[in-house]
Amino acid sequence: MTGKVLVAYGTTNGSTAQIAEAVAQVLRKNGLTAEVRPAPSVANIETYDAVVIGGALYTGRWQKDARRFVRRHRRALAERPLWFFSSGPLDASALERNIPPVSGVRRAMDRLGVREHLTFGGCLEEGARGRVARMILRNGKGGDFRDFPAIEAWAQRIAKELTAA
Repeated sequence: MTGKVLVAYGTTNGSTAQIAEAVAQVLRKNGLTAEVRPAPSVANIETYDAVVIGGALYTGRWQKDARRFVRRHRRALAERPLWFFSSGPLDASALERNIPPVSGVRRAMDRLGVREHLTFGGCLEEGARGRVARMILRNGKGGDFRDFPAIEAWAQRIAKELTAA
């Protein structure tokens, strides 16, 4: 496949956008055309041959923009190769074991035939928006738990699958 891949994301404080960009960079290095877009800015996915969607996790749910994107584009998504990722644990748990998708993401995966989902560690640093985020930071539980080598390895698997098709 030499087509165009959309990497869409839902984020509140920008950490998930950085993961999406890392995924797209790997896809590009493998000869694919990859476009990174915030989920709310995508009006139509008809020009894309495959889609990767990422959402930050907040209180056991995907960030609202990622959820809305999946609902809005569900028919077209079901017709394309599709991958999901989540970002969120503010500890080393995502490094230590595979964290299954939250229930809402699992239901969407089942309906849409998602090929794979991975949960990556999150990042919450000083200046984050939201009452809960500020409370977490005040309690000293923030930090950057993203594992970019793991993110890049996952994106490499996606690129291999797409270029073999």
